[in-house]
This record gives sequence, C-alpha cells and structure tokens, in this order.
Amino acid sequence: MNHLRSVLLVSAVFVFCAMCKKDPQILPYKTKHVVIVVVDGARYQETWGNGELTYIPHRAQMSLDGSVLTNFHNNGYTYTNAGHAAITTGYDQVINNTGNELPDYPSFFQYWRKATGAPAEKAWIITTKDKLNVLSDCEDSLWTGQYRPMYDCGVNGPYTGYREDSVTFNHAINIFQTWHPDLVLINFKEPDASGHANNWTGYLNGIVATDDYIGRLWDFLQADPYYAGTTTLFVTNDHGRHNDNVQDGFVSHGDNCDGCRHIELFAIGPDIKQNFTSDEGYELADLPKTVSQIMLFPMSSGSGRVMQKILK
Repeated sequence: MNHLRSVLLVSAVFVFCAMCKKDPQILPYKTKHVVIVVVDGARYQETWGNGELTYIPHRAQMSLDGSVLTNFHNNGYTYTNAGHAAITTGYDQVINNTGNELPDYPSFFQYWRKATGAPAEKAWIITTKDKLNVLSDCEDSLWTGQYRPMYDCGVNGPYTGYREDSVTFNHAINIFQTWHPDLVLINFKEPDASGHANNWTGYLNGIVATDDYIGRLWDFLQADPYYAGTTTLFVTNDHGRHNDNVQDGFVSHGDNCDGCRHIELFAIGPDIKQNFTSDEGYELADLPKTVSQIMLFPMSSGSGRVMQKILK
C-alpha cells in the first residue's frame, strides 16, 4: 500500500510539473487539508447579511485573514440532504431527506481517496444529523462501496437520532487529534433545529453557538503542528430559510425564495485571499471543484466550477 501511494504521488507531481511548464500561471497550492463546516439552515440575512455581523463575531474577526462571497447560493433543492449532496458531489439532486437514499454521484472524498491511496481514516464526515451518513457512499455502480470516508453521525450512527452540536464538536476535535484526517465535513444542526421549533431566540442563539465552535475549531487547527499553515476552512449552509413574508417565515425552508437560496460562503487558509469580499456569483455545487483544485486531485464529475475569485 505504501509503495502504491508513493507511485501515485510521484505520478501526480509529474503531471502537475508538466502542467506548470505549459502554463506558468499555474502555481502550487499550500493546502494539504480541507475542512468544510456546514451551519445548517441559517439565512444569509442573519449571518453576513447582518450589517453589524452581530451573530458571527468569530467569523467576522477571521474574515480579516479570509474571503467572503456575498452572492453565494443553493441553486438546487433547499433541504438538508440535497444541499449536503451538492456540497460533496457537485450536483443538484432530488434526494430523500430522511437518509434512505444515497447521492447519485461519487463525492470528493471518494475521488481524493482514489487519487492519493489514502486510508479511510484520513477522510471523515462528522455530523450532528444521523441521516447524513449517506454522504459516505453513492449509487454510481463504478463507485458504490469504494474509497469511502469514515463517518461519525448522529447519536450512534444511522437511524439513532440527532445529537447535540456540542457532542459533534467534541467528537470532531477527538477525531482530529486521533486520526489527523486531511479531508473533513462537519455538520451542526443549529440553527435549523430551533428554526423548525419556531424558536426565534433559539435560532439566533444557534447561529452564535455554531460561530463559537467555528472559532474554536480554527484556533485548534492553527495550534496543531499537523494542520497549522496548511489547512483551508470553508464555512457554508446547506440552505437558508423562508423570507419573513413567505409562508411561515424563518420556521421552514424548501422553496425558491431568496431566503432559502441565498447562503454564506466564508473561506480561510493559505491559498485564500485575505480580507477579501466578492459579489461574484457562486453556488454549493462549486465547492467540490474548488476542493479538488487546491488539493490537487482530479474530479471528473460535478457541474460546478472552481471559485477562482477567492484564490490567491
């Protein structure tokens, strides 16, 4: 296995160097690890669309060293499993939202593991919602059951219910410390859970709480020698929520209103522009292509494009 990984890495370097000779604009990226955090169901108007950035103080401070996209959307289906599938596969898909259906296409986890020969424990899906374990596999017959990441989802795996976000955060830190994974997706159920409960105060508190987890996570990654200076963090949402004048407002989501579609994208890392804001239009399906670009592995499927605007 070690010999195979060496051969694959040497081959990748050879191809990359050949590309550099043909196009001197191609530069090597410093990113060796990528972490995507999904803050479930936050409206843009309560995150970066809030002028004072009241509920995301940690991200506001981190943005001095990172990039914010103000015109970022879920252009597909605005519910949990569909949004997450777009993040990992690059396709907008109608998918069962209860965790009883796999995405149609392979994920960036699978492409990355195949390209690098990395073991499963180097790629993780860590989610408060148990149903998101489906992101670890796909229906494509050429990929089903192959190159899958590890997952830590819900109370104790599929069909065991949602756990608290504090548990997910602690599990994530433990996984980083134990396995030092290189490709990770983390989902926090708030503020979505409080929104569905028609708890406005809880909804806002959920945004604040997840922002605190993000700040603490970034501090941890920058203090760990394995991750410091070589990790890129993306923060986004799987969907937003209805605008106040649509149906039951912030309580629900799932249609085409701007509240459901307009979401956040914040990025920070060695290859991300610092203190940069752009209104260039991008979407969830663009995340996998961007990850494959900065991690230097091929991903032939996916409808998205590289978010070049935020890259140095």
